[in-house]
Amino acid sequence: MAAKLFGIDFGTSTIKIYKKNEGVIFDAKNIIAIADKKRVIAIGDEAFEMYGKAPSNIEVDYPVRSGVIANIENMLALLNHAFDQLGKKHGKFTGAEFLVATPTDITEVEKRAFFDLVANSNAKSRKIRIVEKPIADALGAGLNVTKARGVMIVDIGADTTEVSIMSLGGIVLSKLIPVGGNKFDESIILNVKKQYNLYIGHKTAETIKKELACALKGEEKTIKVYGRDVVTGLPMEKEITSSFVYETISEHLLSIIDAMRIILERTPPEISSDIIDLGIYITGGSANIKYLDQLMSHDTDLKINICNDSANTVVNGLGKIIEDPKLSSLALTIKQTYYGV
Repeated sequence: MAAKLFGIDFGTSTIKIYKKNEGVIFDAKNIIAIADKKRVIAIGDEAFEMYGKAPSNIEVDYPVRSGVIANIENMLALLNHAFDQLGKKHGKFTGAEFLVATPTDITEVEKRAFFDLVANSNAKSRKIRIVEKPIADALGAGLNVTKARGVMIVDIGADTTEVSIMSLGGIVLSKLIPVGGNKFDESIILNVKKQYNLYIGHKTAETIKKELACALKGEEKTIKVYGRDVVTGLPMEKEITSSFVYETISEHLLSIIDAMRIILERTPPEISSDIIDLGIYITGGSANIKYLDQLMSHDTDLKINICNDSANTVVNGLGKIIEDPKLSSLALTIKQTYYGV
């Protein structure tokens, strides 16, 4: 593989870029702030600070939604700005080779959009390869997917959860469902409004989730949050309990477990025996919800492994493919599209 080689994980919530021999060189919120519909004023964590606070002439947008590119123009602007920022320290991206992680259970057109995005960026890439996200996920979790042994990965992302079974370097089964960390946040916002007559924002909901989310009943913990009173419209403080958060998110957790069961029911018997031996591996930003492993183990009767550094397994997996030439066959080439250039 080329010396000038990068891996990109376009997550719904974050974008991460890996460079050969250097590791992860960019890890920021996948969000962009655009003033007057034309001028980019911030990307990443700086733009995230503006989320929910910007005036009407500034659009603060997440270009990737539900695991796919929803706004190609904004995503391209964000990527080009990231390349410009990184170029000062890590060298120009021009003529580099890229590995791009994409979900498995999406259409070919949606998958192609990731390829075309990098192809049309300022990097003027020499070559672009696609890596199935579950494959990168498993490698990042320290698993060997090239052997004739079944591996099951559940990636709980921001907008989606992808349940996949792999063997011999390929995907045997995969299912993408629209449940993830953002769905938990939305439910918390809705139920806080219903139960406490309080309007809260997405950042506050995320804080509540991180502090209080629990997959089993019985946890007793509280935090104070601030919002706007539904009746008076004035700022207000309320105390939120972990039992309230459990009731709010439990239905979504059961949806993830249902998807796991569906995949397990379709799994070939020979692979099922491998999964009984190895267990199921859980990755993604919401993998660290308290007692999640106990809930899943109870409902599936299987061993549950919560991966270390679960939010970064995909980009770490891309890094392993980049650094190890023996794994290069896991990256697939798509013939580049030219726009009459």
